[in-house]
Amino acid sequence: MASVGIVVRTRDRALFLERALRDIADQTYADWRVFLVNDGGDPAAVRAVVDRAGLGERATVVDHATSSGRWPSANAGVRAALAAGSSYLVLHDDDDTWAPGFLETAVAYLGAHPLAPGVVSRIEIVWEERRGDGYHETGREEFQPQLPAPLLSDTLLFNRFVPIGFLYRRELHDEIGFYDESLSVVGDWEFNLRILSRWALEYLGPEPLAFWHQRRSASGIDANSVIGDRADHERYDALVRDAALRSYVAEHGAGLALYLAKLVDQRFFLLDRRVLEVEGRLRGGLAAAAVRWLRAGGPLRGRRSAG
Repeated sequence: MASVGIVVRTRDRALFLERALRDIADQTYADWRVFLVNDGGDPAAVRAVVDRAGLGERATVVDHATSSGRWPSANAGVRAALAAGSSYLVLHDDDDTWAPGFLETAVAYLGAHPLAPGVVSRIEIVWEERRGDGYHETGREEFQPQLPAPLLSDTLLFNRFVPIGFLYRRELHDEIGFYDESLSVVGDWEFNLRILSRWALEYLGPEPLAFWHQRRSASGIDANSVIGDRADHERYDALVRDAALRSYVAEHGAGLALYLAKLVDQRFFLLDRRVLEVEGRLRGGLAAAAVRWLRAGGPLRGRRSAG
């Protein structure tokens, strides 16, 4: 039994998968096991990558004959890890990476904070692009560096941490269930909302130890969902919000929701009207200035003086 169960989902992305598995093998914390969900890809190709990465018996492969999707795959890996007795869980997307000390630092934090349900690393976005037969880094930027903590109030607007940066206790699934398999995307955001609605989370420290790899120009299977599936993100974001609103109204009635909807609409109406008024004044002021300038000679004034 390994204390950390690392769930990796993949499908026909051998280049990324090998990088991810070698990244895991480089962790300074050694008490882990990988639960690799091959979501409809070639089983032989996946096992070849596992062998090249040198994981051997430390990897359990769960093969899906056909693709079941992101969150059913995540749950398949989680259930395998729970069945194996893992105390801590983390989703390691097949195109992301960690600093070598991520697991060691995160496990130590949870050991020192027994009431914490999990812990979040600061996250750094790694921009990369395809060059020849591989992906090469083009730049880095910290994700949400202004946040003091992974707060519910901020996460209500959009997701503030992605799975690569979140190590959590197995008991979370007993308390709040599994990832929502009805969602094509944003399942991690919805899961994070359920957690933050009940518990506070903290950052490991000021330095990013989790690296979220993104590719602006990639398409198809190599694309990031947040870029390649933007329309799905907008749709399922709206569905999550609507489901939460229905739940609230069913318990508390529509009064507050109706009041806030009208209040927000009125505020935006007043703001739009104010913007139009300012634009009108600016245009009027510019027009008056132009008339004065033309009466004073405008573009011919300099020529007259010179003549």
